[in-house]
Amino acid sequence: MLKILVIDDERSIRNTLKDILGFEGFQVELAENGRAGIDLVQSSEFDIILCDIKMPEMDGLEVLEQIRKIKPESTVVMISGHGTIETAVEAIKKGAFDFIEKPLDLNRLLITLRNASDKTALIKETQILKQKVSKKFEIIGESASIRKVLEMCDRVAATEAKVLITGANGTGKELIARRLHEYSQRSENPFVEVNCAAIPSELIESELFGHEKGAFTSAIKQRKGKFEQADGGTLFLDEIGDMSLSAQAKVLRALQENIVTRVGSDKQVEVNVRVIAATNKDLQEEIRNGSFREDLYHRISVILIHVPSLDQRKEDIPLLAQYFIEQLCGEYGQPLKDISPEAIGMLAARKWSGNIREFRNVIERLIILGGKTITTEDVVTFVGEAI
Repeated sequence: MLKILVIDDERSIRNTLKDILGFEGFQVELAENGRAGIDLVQSSEFDIILCDIKMPEMDGLEVLEQIRKIKPESTVVMISGHGTIETAVEAIKKGAFDFIEKPLDLNRLLITLRNASDKTALIKETQILKQKVSKKFEIIGESASIRKVLEMCDRVAATEAKVLITGANGTGKELIARRLHEYSQRSENPFVEVNCAAIPSELIESELFGHEKGAFTSAIKQRKGKFEQADGGTLFLDEIGDMSLSAQAKVLRALQENIVTRVGSDKQVEVNVRVIAATNKDLQEEIRNGSFREDLYHRISVILIHVPSLDQRKEDIPLLAQYFIEQLCGEYGQPLKDISPEAIGMLAARKWSGNIREFRNVIERLIILGGKTITTEDVVTFVGEAI
């Protein structure tokens, strides 16, 4: 049942709307003025708010501004018997969903409420999906080493500084990059990831900078590169140590001038991106070997964040095990499984060369093949003795 708040200084209008909307199956609360309406918005949740414009002390447009500050996602429909086109336009500019003139036409009102409820449902669904995505990329751990990394992330995220994340495969470098993006002022804009190791060297420039139609054999249409796709947001260059020297030179120019040029074009395109890079290689060694540009290294490594391996933070294994059990049982639609302390001890005694990625795979195997409670016997049978 949708919950609607009616803010109107005319008692007859309030009571009429309550009767009509109640008959249509809505739950309705009333406020006799703008201040009372704002108080209710602060203390309760409403799916839709109907607000009169012409009211004493605080008019409807002021109420709308306050509601948008308190709860920006609120769906507000303005109603008025003194409306003009200018007033309607101003209300929409201030964030109103719609504007209805008095006397209210019942069919018009119900259609507006149906459309507004669709928007409210979409907002809620989006919030749920964002929470699921955020939880999927959550960083789990309370060890001193991971807390140090997270503290560094939170200090750096709000800046525009370029960050180089180092660490072995499977340690969670992408999670750190996503956290930096989500805690930044660019969080509402795109987070675009490029796996430099997975793209052939002859295609990396097209992938990063885009291309024009006919620039090469398979270029059947114009295509924006990752720099342009990430405009206003964050570009994550994963495994940057595997990028070719020619692509490195162009990336360096893009970072220096905030300009890219598509393959097959002379036109320069301005971009505004924050670059976060990651690698499992020792880039200083790569520089000495001549396979990585020193000037690019200094450009991308304003801030260095090293992600510890799982073997360096084994005290986090109980938390990680519980987290992955809950996550995976939820994904498979299975009842939540337990894991014995002894089984946790056996997992902690192992060497984890594949780090968090390997650990998650092992937990997934134990959930699928193990019993209701994961025991040491399950670990020995399906994972093997500690090595």
